[in-house]
Amino acid sequence: MKTNTKQISKFLSLILRHNPGKIELQLDENGWADVSELIRKANKHRNQLTIETLKEVVATNDKKRFAFNEDETKIRANQGHSIKVDLEYTPVQPPEFLYHGTVGKFREDIRRKGLLKMSRHHVHLSEELETAMKVGSRRGVPIILTVRSGDMHRNGIEFYQSDNGVWLTDTVASEYIEFKV
Repeated sequence: MKTNTKQISKFLSLILRHNPGKIELQLDENGWADVSELIRKANKHRNQLTIETLKEVVATNDKKRFAFNEDETKIRANQGHSIKVDLEYTPVQPPEFLYHGTVGKFREDIRRKGLLKMSRHHVHLSEELETAMKVGSRRGVPIILTVRSGDMHRNGIEFYQSDNGVWLTDTVASEYIEFKV
């Protein structure tokens, strides 16, 4: 039987990023869940989660959303949380430009307010146009925003990079954004 890694990845995103209480799972302050507890509690709701399945999802997820600790006894989401966790990011210097994909219906709000983290911990940015296109395409015809991250950094705004390469910052003021179609 083939493992449905996409379905399991969505389940893990829900549990490790947004709602661990759905299966009565506890995350530590850094977002880590005990692997054996996750498997045990997840299997009360679904019967297909094993350590092998978790390893497959972590290894094959195209966005590298999840990570194990060194001895693979704990797992967490790399970013995108709407719950309070401290992922222990260290500020780093970003490249001169980063990109954000969205759709046209948000254009005017972004022109007025900039990019806001909304219910997440950070605004998510990428180094590659292709990634921004994929993100924007999830909700319709994408528009790509070019963020002058080098200017932001020189003006004292902090950036972080998650383990899976996503660039993060608290907000992007509209004066740092260039709109591209």
